[in-house]
Amino acid sequence: MTHSDSPAGAHLRQALELVALGVPVLPLREGKVPFANCPECFENRCGGRPNMKSAGTCECPRPCHAWAAASTSVDLVTSAAWMAAWRRSAAVAYHPGGAGVTVVDLDSSDAIAWAREALPATRTVPTTRGEHWIYLGTMQSANKVRPGVDIKSRMAYARWLGRGEGEMLQLPEAVTSLPRHVVPAGTVASSPMPRAAWSREVASGCRHTEGYVRKGLDKGLAMVRSHPEQGAASQAFGVARFLAALHQECPGPCGLESLGGEIVTAAVSVGVPEGYAVRAVENGFAASGATVPLTLMV
Repeated sequence: MTHSDSPAGAHLRQALELVALGVPVLPLREGKVPFANCPECFENRCGGRPNMKSAGTCECPRPCHAWAAASTSVDLVTSAAWMAAWRRSAAVAYHPGGAGVTVVDLDSSDAIAWAREALPATRTVPTTRGEHWIYLGTMQSANKVRPGVDIKSRMAYARWLGRGEGEMLQLPEAVTSLPRHVVPAGTVASSPMPRAAWSREVASGCRHTEGYVRKGLDKGLAMVRSHPEQGAASQAFGVARFLAALHQECPGPCGLESLGGEIVTAAVSVGVPEGYAVRAVENGFAASGATVPLTLMV
């Protein structure tokens, strides 16, 4: 066992107090980041945890896969595999989504000032550089929803820094709407998200009306966005395959690049990594016989 008076012992003791409250915990190493995956889990070769974006088969007893390994099991948290991590731990983290909460991570004084103007006051926990605002309820996680503002809930971890002060409010629409406005790298915060919208100008050879194409595309985008936990990439593949098949008889060009760009944007908005979303859409087009290379710019 880790000596109770050591820093690692204090981390384990704190973790067990959280577990008793039903809060899923995990150890963080130096740098306040999760421990790296073991060789068997490296690059997800184990199949991943069942609660990740893609259901997996990983049964590794070690705290691999970051937030997805967070646990409320006393037996697991105090197991030999986890004790090796606790002995090298630098902090305790928890999975907000698993605890039924959302953390708005404010990383600067400007971000805090914005929150005080834009968001309803809730329980607040001081951090090294700012504050955590904690709301009851869960949502998709997203980084950089505004300068210095990250959302940590499902599929994320947050460092445990104490209970904080103030009444914890229910998650408001002012927070749940923030991921819709994520600013891509290379753009300024006030810029709208780049969007390669389909129009007759880019589809001069398409035999369909703009309204017909737009209606079908909007239905497909809604299907992608309706899978924030898992399956969005598969939906993107299916929508791309359907749209490519729809345009097979057109003399062309039909602007499939623009259609694909909108599908990728929808998938990214619910947490699919951009490169993975691009590959899913390209593969969907290819499944219907269309070769449409996309770029990582949407």
